[in-house]
Amino acid sequence: MNIGCDTMELSVLQENLAKGLSIVSKAVDSRPNLPVLGNVLLEADDARLRLSATNLEMSITCWIGAKVSQPGSITLPAKTLSDLVANLSPERVDLTLDTTSQTMRIRCGATKSNIRGIDADEFPSVPTGGQNDVIVPGTVLKEMIAQTVFAAAKDEARPILTGVYILFEGDVLTMAAADGYRLAVRTAKIDSNFAEPFSMVVPARNLAEVGRIISDEDDEVGITLPGGRNTVMFHLRNVDVSSQLLEGKYPDFSAIIPRQYRTQTVMYTSDLLRACQRAEIFARDNANSGRIFVKPPKAPGEPGEVVVLGRSIERGDNEGMLDAAVEGEELDIAFNIRYLIDVLRVINEERVVFQSNGKTEPGVIRPENRDDFIHVIMPMSVNS
Repeated sequence: MNIGCDTMELSVLQENLAKGLSIVSKAVDSRPNLPVLGNVLLEADDARLRLSATNLEMSITCWIGAKVSQPGSITLPAKTLSDLVANLSPERVDLTLDTTSQTMRIRCGATKSNIRGIDADEFPSVPTGGQNDVIVPGTVLKEMIAQTVFAAAKDEARPILTGVYILFEGDVLTMAAADGYRLAVRTAKIDSNFAEPFSMVVPARNLAEVGRIISDEDDEVGITLPGGRNTVMFHLRNVDVSSQLLEGKYPDFSAIIPRQYRTQTVMYTSDLLRACQRAEIFARDNANSGRIFVKPPKAPGEPGEVVVLGRSIERGDNEGMLDAAVEGEELDIAFNIRYLIDVLRVINEERVVFQSNGKTEPGVIRPENRDDFIHVIMPMSVNS
């Protein structure tokens, strides 16, 4: 991997270097098995500096503009370099490599630093480039990721549930995540058309990094689907992210989604979110169990009512009442209040729809007037 030279010399702007390091450092394992995996690879060539990091399950490569006097490559400790660059003044940073001692000399203004590195030849190969099999608008992909990754399982009891299921079928892209207690499903139209369905499961933590990196500059994100290798790649304007896939069959979640309801409520998203956040302060002592009471209007033309209750035997309780458009039956149901907060935080629409078939049945939350995002939450037992 070493470009092969006696030294390496270049200049970059502190702001660009700091931003690039913050992006790739997310792929650095906090406790790497090999010392070189705790490092960031720097490769200077063709008026660009390439920064790469990997934990062998996910790799991130970022390119930034640079004035390259002498091309070369080295790996430097990720945390040391990131912390140093973040605290440099916002001006030009000069980097010169002493290949004899594998030491990078860093000068910025009146500041001089030396960081010992490891030869670039010891760094694992990081995939970059590749043909775009699918192109998705950046804003759409970012929102799809945000509206699904949080519902993936955090523990490894069922490894497949720690990933996000991605399906390409016809001209529709579907993302879904579940942890056994909740399910998030988001769909979007794409320009591509798949004659045969293609699916894969991407680790949620890796996909979350893709969503974090996508910026306003990324009008489109290219996706290279896995061929002979078990890896998917996402191509942004100046960043490539590759991720290994999870092996196994993702559970069929379609049967979990209710197709009808006995109670429907429409509320302002921000009002319901604040009510849940207040209730959660007290629900923490009660396994995060929050009570939802839905009361239909007493007379035609009047609003219905929704009450959100969080209670702690030791610390007290909070009750929030919301005006709502209510159809159907009265309802008394309990949910993990944190799950409600999680989904409400990723809904940007002004109003949200809540549907239920009773206190022992899953509840459905979705944005009003949209059918491309649905969230299903299993209820908790209701104790008087």
